[in-house]
Order: sequence, then structure tokens, then C-alpha cells
Amino acid sequence: MNGMHSPADPESRVGGVDWSWERHAVCIVDAGGAVVERFDVAHDGPGLTELIGRMRRAGVARVGIERGDGPVVAALLAGGLEVVVISSRQVKALRLRYGSAGNKDDRFDAFVLADVLRSDGHRLASLLPDGPDTQALKALVRARKDLIGHRIAMANQLRANLLTAFPGAVGLFAAIDSPISLAFLTRFPTAARAGWLSEARMAAWLRGTGYSGRQTPAQLMTHLRQAPAGLIGSAEAGCAIVTEQLVGSLLDLRARITALDEAIAEAIAEAIAEVMALHHDAEVFTSLPRAGTNRAALLLAEIGDCRARYPDDTALAAAAGVAPSTRASGKKHHVAFRHACDKQLRDALIDFAADSPHASAWAADIYDRARARGARHPHAVRILARAWCRVIYRCWTDNNPYDPAAHGGAQRLLAATG
Repeated sequence: MNGMHSPADPESRVGGVDWSWERHAVCIVDAGGAVVERFDVAHDGPGLTELIGRMRRAGVARVGIERGDGPVVAALLAGGLEVVVISSRQVKALRLRYGSAGNKDDRFDAFVLADVLRSDGHRLASLLPDGPDTQALKALVRARKDLIGHRIAMANQLRANLLTAFPGAVGLFAAIDSPISLAFLTRFPTAARAGWLSEARMAAWLRGTGYSGRQTPAQLMTHLRQAPAGLIGSAEAGCAIVTEQLVGSLLDLRARITALDEAIAEAIAEAIAEVMALHHDAEVFTSLPRAGTNRAALLLAEIGDCRARYPDDTALAAAAGVAPSTRASGKKHHVAFRHACDKQLRDALIDFAADSPHASAWAADIYDRARARGARHPHAVRILARAWCRVIYRCWTDNNPYDPAAHGGAQRLLAATG
């Protein structure tokens, strides 16, 4: 239904968008709170283009929405519109302004967002995009992540090829794509070439490559001799070409990942050294247990530096997909895994949370208690990630590095076990 009222001052029009992963409900109101226009748009490129076009033609300058990230927000900012984040918790409470039922309805919520922005916009800060340093860091860490994904896929392809052509090379070293394994396959791409090796020759080759693993030459030779026979003849030659190409590609990928690691480390180091208001965040994220340089960079890049993007830790957890999705209707109550989320942010937070119990007794306690309740490992890690959201959000908004001595939960656990 398109709107029916003509505003006295078109410049004061504001919009509200109740977003979803399929269609977005949109409402535009004028300075007096009258509805100017209501419409829905699809969650795709043409739909977002239509959204921006109709907003600008209606004279909208600011738009209220419940989340501060994702394609809709990116499109609104790119279209020159100011975005104001009004959290879902606030919207739930604000519905009571317009009726006692407080029922959830997409079109009504779009109106609530627009009207609250009209009446209380002077109290609400506009969302600012991440600064250029954070955007550059995000590009680096996402490129590194993509390269690692390619490396893993290529390593799996190499393993599958070797299981047929040269089974002895699989499991010879800790990882099929480790530097020592790739060096071995460069020198001995087939079982026939490896047949030249003896224990003495293996020992000499290992010394020449600077091998520092735990396996002895005798153990490595035993592995090769006990492995199933590989291909021979023309079949072996064909698979050897595949092995050589995959090994060459993996060596190139490892070099590129190393270069990106150095660039990321430099970006974080410069941020900490300069203690800039923007990248003082680097100190926050590198202070987290076992965050390291790459995990800290990934968390910083995916969370960003715009505080208005996440009004509270609940919004951060929901965006990361570590807070369960609850659906209630009448007597039915269903809690499920949250599929609709920022996948990049979720991966970064889950990766950090999964390793944190090794360095944090508080994190280990939360994980262990979740497992004791019957949660499987992925679920227990999500529970822990949700708990970390509260801690990270507090450190991030206060601009303070993580300090276990100031962490109430960690101190209570220490007092109870000490």
C-alpha cells in the first residue's frame, strides 16, 4: 500500500526498514508522523536498488534499521543515506507506544523504526562506516582466509591423487601440505622415484632439508615400505604430472599466505604503536587469550570500529550467529541454530572461542560445563562464543584491553577454585 499523506516539509522525511533475508518492509514518514509511503523490496540487487531510489525520490535523509551490518546497510550507506541503528530490544519496547498488544509485524515495525527516528532522532547517532585502516585490514584478513581455504581444498585434492598413485607419501609427515612434505614430493613425486631411497639416503636428504620432526629415517622408511603399492607405467606418469602441478600450486599459496601474514602483523603493530583512536582497538583484540596476530586482526576487521553498529552485546552475538534463534507462538517455543548471520564474523568469533580454553580457565569452565550438560563440541563452542561476546563488547566499547584481573567471571571462578 503506497502512502497517502503529503508532508509539509519533504526535507524532514525519514525512513524505517524492517529487514529480513527474503524481503524488506519499508516505511517513510513525514515531520508530523504521517505515512508517506509503504512498500516491500526483495533482498537482492534490483530490490536494494529500488529501495535506495524510492528513498531518495521521497526526500529521505536518515533511515532507521535494527542491525548495523549486512548488504542492506552497505547499500543504504553507498546510496548516500544516513543509517541509524535501533536495536531489536528497543523496537520491542517501543511497540507499546502504539498499542498495548506489542505484536510483531514487519510493516508495523518499519513504521515504528521510522517514527522513532522522526521523534527521537536527535538522540540517536548515525552509523559511520569503518575507517580506511579497518577496511584495509578487513581486505587483508579475508584474502588470507580465502587463500587458506584454497590451500586446504588443494591439499585434499593432492591427498586424493596420492592415495591412488603414491600411497606411501600420505601420512609420511604430519600434514600433506607442510613444507617438508611438499619438499619431499618435489624430489620424489612417485613411488618409483622414492624407491631409490634407503635409510642412509633418507637421513642425508632430511639433513639437507633441515628436517626437525620427530620421525627417524628408519620410521619414515618403514612407513614407505609398508604402504600399498602405487601406480606404475603410464598411469604413474600421468598422476606424477598432477602431483607436480598441485605441489607447485601449494608452494605458491603458502608463499602468498606468508606475505599476507607479514602485512597483517605490520598493520596491527603500527596500530598499537600509534595508539590511534581508531586502532587502539588493535590492543583490545591482541589482549584476548590466544588471539595472536591473525586472530586479533580477523576479529578487529569483522567487528569493525563503528560502535553504533552493535547497540549492545546481544546485537553483536546475534550478528555473529552465536545467540540461538527463538521462535515463540502461543504455547509453542522453539530454540534453534541461527542460520541468518554474518558468516565471516561468526567464523572469526568461533575460531577464537574454540582455542581460548587453552589459555583461560574461565573459558575452559564454560566449555566443560556445556559439554557436561550434553552439548556437542560445536554447540559448546557457540555457548562459549556467546559468553565471550559480553567480554569483548565491554572491552571494545570501553577501549580497554582484556584484563583477567578485571573480569568478574574469571575472578569468581578463581575465588571458588582457589
